[in-house]
Amino acid sequence: MSILGRSPSRGTTSCLFIVIVDRAGATHPPTHRLLPQASVGQLITPQETKAKAVKHHTEFIVQHFTMASLPPALDFPKTEEVICAKWAEENTFKKQDELALERGDEEYTFYDGPPFATGLPHYGHILAGTIKDVVTRYACQTSHRVSRRAGWDCHGLPVEYEIDQKLNITHRDQVLAMGVDKYNETCRGIVTRYTKEWERTVTRLGRWIDFQNDYKTMDVTFMESVWWVFRQLFDKGLVYQGYKVMPYSTACGTPLSNFEAGLNYKDVRDPAVVVHFPLVEDENVSFVAWTTTPWTLPSNIALCVHPALEYVKILDKKANRRFILAKSRLPQLFPIMNNKKKWKPAMADELYDIEATYVGQDLVGKKYQPIFTYFADTPQSHQYFRILSDNYVTDDAGTGIVHQAPAFGEDDYRVCLAHGVIEKGKELPCPVDSNGNFTEEVPEVKGLHVKKADDTLIGLLKEAGRLVQKDNLDHSYPFCWRSDTPLIYKAVPSWFVKVEEIRDKIVANNKKTYWVPNSVKEGRFHSWLTDARDWAVSRNRFWGTPIPIWTNDDMSEVICVGSVDELAELSGVRVTDLHKDVVDNVTIPSKKNPGEVLRRVDEVFDCWFESGSMPYAQVHYPFENKEKFENGFPADFIAEGLDQTRGWFYTLMVLSTALFDQPAFKNLIVNGLVLASDGKKMSKRLKNYPDPNDVINKYGADALRMYLINSPVVRAESLKFQEAGVLGVVKEVFLPLYNAFRFFVQNMERWEAKSGCSFVPCKEKVQSTSNPTDVWVSAATQGLIKFVHEEMRAYRLYTVMPALVSFVTQLTNWYVRLNRDRLKGLEGGESESETGLQVLYDVLLDVTILMAPFTPFITEYFYQHLRKMQPSYAEAANGGGSSNPVLPGKSDSVHYLTLPAYNERRLNQDAVEAMAALQVIVENGRNVREKRNISLRTPVKCVTVVLRNPSINVVEIINGPLKGYILSELNAWDLVIVPKEDEHNWVTLALTPNFTILGKKLGPKMKAFKSFVTELSHADAVATLEKGELDFEGLSINTKEELISKLSFSKEGDHWESSSTQEGDVVVAVDCTQDEAILSAGRSRELINAIQQLRKAAGLDLSDQVEVFFEEMPGMNTIESAVSANVNLFEAKFRGAVPVAKRYAPSWSVALRSDTVEIGGAKVDVSICRPAVAGKDGLGDEVQYFLSTLEPSDVVGKESLTFSVDGREITITQGQDFWVNTIAKLRLTKAVPWV
Repeated sequence: MSILGRSPSRGTTSCLFIVIVDRAGATHPPTHRLLPQASVGQLITPQETKAKAVKHHTEFIVQHFTMASLPPALDFPKTEEVICAKWAEENTFKKQDELALERGDEEYTFYDGPPFATGLPHYGHILAGTIKDVVTRYACQTSHRVSRRAGWDCHGLPVEYEIDQKLNITHRDQVLAMGVDKYNETCRGIVTRYTKEWERTVTRLGRWIDFQNDYKTMDVTFMESVWWVFRQLFDKGLVYQGYKVMPYSTACGTPLSNFEAGLNYKDVRDPAVVVHFPLVEDENVSFVAWTTTPWTLPSNIALCVHPALEYVKILDKKANRRFILAKSRLPQLFPIMNNKKKWKPAMADELYDIEATYVGQDLVGKKYQPIFTYFADTPQSHQYFRILSDNYVTDDAGTGIVHQAPAFGEDDYRVCLAHGVIEKGKELPCPVDSNGNFTEEVPEVKGLHVKKADDTLIGLLKEAGRLVQKDNLDHSYPFCWRSDTPLIYKAVPSWFVKVEEIRDKIVANNKKTYWVPNSVKEGRFHSWLTDARDWAVSRNRFWGTPIPIWTNDDMSEVICVGSVDELAELSGVRVTDLHKDVVDNVTIPSKKNPGEVLRRVDEVFDCWFESGSMPYAQVHYPFENKEKFENGFPADFIAEGLDQTRGWFYTLMVLSTALFDQPAFKNLIVNGLVLASDGKKMSKRLKNYPDPNDVINKYGADALRMYLINSPVVRAESLKFQEAGVLGVVKEVFLPLYNAFRFFVQNMERWEAKSGCSFVPCKEKVQSTSNPTDVWVSAATQGLIKFVHEEMRAYRLYTVMPALVSFVTQLTNWYVRLNRDRLKGLEGGESESETGLQVLYDVLLDVTILMAPFTPFITEYFYQHLRKMQPSYAEAANGGGSSNPVLPGKSDSVHYLTLPAYNERRLNQDAVEAMAALQVIVENGRNVREKRNISLRTPVKCVTVVLRNPSINVVEIINGPLKGYILSELNAWDLVIVPKEDEHNWVTLALTPNFTILGKKLGPKMKAFKSFVTELSHADAVATLEKGELDFEGLSINTKEELISKLSFSKEGDHWESSSTQEGDVVVAVDCTQDEAILSAGRSRELINAIQQLRKAAGLDLSDQVEVFFEEMPGMNTIESAVSANVNLFEAKFRGAVPVAKRYAPSWSVALRSDTVEIGGAKVDVSICRPAVAGKDGLGDEVQYFLSTLEPSDVVGKESLTFSVDGREITITQGQDFWVNTIAKLRLTKAVPWV
């Protein structure tokens, strides 16, 4: 039977005592040996044959505990959830802020634009939120204190529209009948409906933002500050009332901003008609105009021509009518003229005669007969129905004559106002109500929606003989982004801010800001600002901040109120709510006309005015926090999507300029749009994108964060969201990084168990190492730290993330892989192992802290393990982990720590360049192997490398300390770096023109120049490059910038194969000769691989020793020959253990794992066995049984052993009768000469 006991062991590695008792009751000494998981062995008794004993006797059951704290595969989403819970329990976010406040860190001001909480967060919100979180986390970890308050946009159309849908409200009068107080209360009830879902998603995403201390635009404190902002503008003379033609949603009954109007364009088919307008002076001659909005014709009061365009009067021979139109637009009346194949100029005589020609300006002032007479007898009608001119008229469509309905066109309004057809502030012909229905002013279509009235009106035109042409037009048309109904343009009375008056200041303030990318600032935003018009800030709605203007009926007395106190002082009424249903009941006694009262105007603010006031209103400025606000203004940072260039960015800039003549922010990141995978807009209806919560639950928030900010979308370009891209981050970044981290922990614990010492991080050991890969990875880490700080200070996330991803690849694919055996203690001993582990720990800790703002979860996970090795970890007890000063180890969260600063002395450009060269050499060397189909296990004789102009130091490093790594990676016997003077024996330098640069410069000479440079010899090409310039037919060519140079292999010999970089600056050539020595070494490598696979399958640890036996097919000795020729290779790999033929194995040897593998084209049986004492051939059963009960450690150092069988003593001698293992037996007996 076997008795198993566990001995105490440092760390998590376990040792097992094994006590063996035979059936006669004899007890054998315990062994202290690490055994593989679930391995099985048997004891052999004298009473049973060995075969039966092996099959039936006692089992060894071995349990090997490995790294319970670090699972082989980490469940990233579940781990993140645990960390989220830890942060919540320990209030980590709040504690970070408290520590910064206690230290007196410099304030960093961040404004978070308020989203609507009437819907759930989508990828656009997640993207912008991630950018904001990364930047503010970075600020916090670079000695700044950042107030991060969540905010909610509670007012405006999105809320009202939802309520209108819910209550089936289609007209403003229904709200008034219901009661504005009840309507607003219903609105109030839904604005925070999804705030908990937002908080849950945002928190799960790892974004730290204060939801407990949030602000809402419906809070009385916020609304009061909005009043104050408007009052400042009013006092500065920047507010006026007037008409403005605006995009108008008839479904919502409200105007929209131009920004909102551009959110939802659709392709539609509209009627397109040409109508004629007879001249008053000659009713036989008519102007003809084309329109796609027939419903606007009842409001026509003028026609407009271009002052410089050529117009003609024609006789339409078929219709027998005379028309005036632009000459270039005759095809509108005669469509055959558009058919270039059919139309011939001679055909014109059959269609029309040109009777007169005019310049547009000649037609100005001519009167015409109105189509409809609904507004022919109004007070201003004496100015109506005449020809005007303006440069906005074009001849790219229609007739070159545009009909003017100033109530329904922005240009129409402007032109009619400029020509005195209408007067500013006076009523306009506008027979359409707030819901887009015709009023009784046009009785034939009264009550009809304008879009449904087209057919009726066209019928009236036809009856009146005014319809010249009817067609349909397919075009893109704006729809309401909320109700998804067609917009119209409609003149509405509005309150305006005089943006045009301060436009130059706004443009100047924009120049003071820093944008990423700058092209948006200098392009789209600058263009928008330079053409900015006065801003209509009022809306004819109910749920919003009321415009604080009180006036009498004729507007002769106007008061703008700037605070609750001022309203109380003026009215005698103190209110606690500033919404319309409350303040509309408050009147102010007139000072000009005693006995009369002033009432508030009807409108509320556009919600964009509220969000533009957010910097002031969120802190109730100037009523509270005055000094704090002014010290932190302008904000250090804001971020939103590209669509906000005409939205929030614009309103912030307008109001800050109007108030303080400053920009509202210093730094801005603009993100692009996140689209569905097919490039279309993400749509809930189409379900063309994965639910964000599902993606987070499947791959983790860190993966989603990294995917988004490592994409073009952070430089204002569009991203086609691919779920596979998130998975790619997990596979290509997090899994390799976790495996490297776990590999470190495993080998650190192995080192501790082996040395009996605790692993203590030591900077001195890290900085004193001379190992070239240590020097390189430390230098690369310092370079990364420097780069991240430089780029984050410039807000260039799009350069930071690729650098972080690239470094992870370098760390996992190169440093860890190149040093795997060294870190395991298999190469250079435990001293070298500790040095490598010290370096790897140092790098992992630096990178963990550095990546914390970007991937907050996985870095917290790593840190919680890494901190335990720091001496300061003991200080974390009793609240020390959440106190100042913050230190790695002591501090309870990686997010409390200051990001590492780079060490100038540890930067080493030579080491970095040499390692880059190593990687290029290795990658191209592998390419060569693939070309020739040479397995990596088969060595090659020589690798020859040509490097373009390497530094002397780099060559010395490659030929020196890095040479062994290159030989190992390429399994090569020799490496040659070709000196510059011998390059011509190996490669040819070819030059070609850089056509992109030289195309314009050379022009027709390009062909001759190409022939000239491509025909240069290697020596001439080298000399040309070194000179730096080239004269060609009087032109100076910069050879470094205007020529492309590439090296190509030119050595003769079929045994050579080469590969070069795409840039042509490195050529790697391999001698592919395959002789017996090469093939034998290759077979040895294949056997080593087979042995390692068996060890892995058996669950063996690095320190577990085994014996290896192989058995070839009868008559074959290929493997034995290969092993005999490469003994040193096996001894180095397996700590002196050399595979031998199975015929030499003791009969009692126990196989842990066996397999049949193919090596060198032949089948071979390979077994890994528990180490066993070996005996002399021909020993009796009793001696064999006794030896089978022993462990090799039992006989080490013993010259002889004595035991008794049935009262008879037997003595056996080491070196004659038994040996510590099979290799020792073969070596001492010389049974196998090569061992």
